[in-house]
Amino acid sequence: MAEIKDITDLPGVGPQAAEKLYKANYKSLENIAVASPRELMEVAEMGEKTAEKIIKAARDALEMGFESAEKILKRRETIGKISTGSNELDSLLGGGVETQSITEVYGDMSSSKTQWCFQLSVMVQMPKDKGGLGGNTLYIDSESSFRPERIVNIAKAKGLDPEKTLKNIFVAKAYNADHQMILAEKADQVIKEKNIKLLIVDSLTAQFRSEYIGRGLLAERQQKLNKHMRQLMKLAEAHNLAILVTNQVMSRPDILFGDPTAPIGGHIVGHASKTRLYLRKSKGSKRVAKLVDSPFLPDGEAIYQITENGIEDLEGEK
Repeated sequence: MAEIKDITDLPGVGPQAAEKLYKANYKSLENIAVASPRELMEVAEMGEKTAEKIIKAARDALEMGFESAEKILKRRETIGKISTGSNELDSLLGGGVETQSITEVYGDMSSSKTQWCFQLSVMVQMPKDKGGLGGNTLYIDSESSFRPERIVNIAKAKGLDPEKTLKNIFVAKAYNADHQMILAEKADQVIKEKNIKLLIVDSLTAQFRSEYIGRGLLAERQQKLNKHMRQLMKLAEAHNLAILVTNQVMSRPDILFGDPTAPIGGHIVGHASKTRLYLRKSKGSKRVAKLVDSPFLPDGEAIYQITENGIEDLEGEK
């Protein structure tokens, strides 16, 4: 059997099918291997049996299946971490925001969600010995909240050239939920070309929440959110990226005791986000981050402040 190195080598992928797959951004064996048969059926207009055969061949070529825990540990050793600029937050996160997974921050207005986006867009550009990854940022802005002036302030505080820092952040405005999903699907090539190490979606749910209103559209909204989160997770794993998403909140009237605030998106977003942080506004410039969920870190809280220089520890805690 001929060695499979490209999608055109896959059985059942002729010139026409290959062209349709390329146009839909299924350009590598990895993209095919992690796809579902339904996805390929839709984009390449092929039968279910053919789609299943193509996916199986791609997975076999990549030797995707069971592997030892030792191999998984070695792969996890390649994970990078981006410092938040706060020792307290870094300690809460086990060293910073990590690659190969999705980190979600949610909270009310003025809880500092977008400030996290600005801060990490700068911090990722720092060298590894200073808490960065020496890489650039892809920024999907769905709420028109991106402010280059804040990037300039933070870059100056970190001793970086503001102009160069801005050039290393690639921003796209998402005009609706479908456009937001398309931007994530088209990100693959940009990530390779621009040395992207951080992908931000601010906000993950704003467009979905405004377009899919009422219980009648809830199932469709959740299906689209699930597809969007899966695409982001694929990018994180395929390119060793850190993914940061911000999320809006709602008040749950059925909660009689404790904080009734809950993130939008339900279990779909909750299960896809490997690390979840609930941000709250405190007095003045103080903010509180509560680690709500993590696969390996204990629950806890960290207090930090938002200043002209970005995210910082409180005085005396640096």
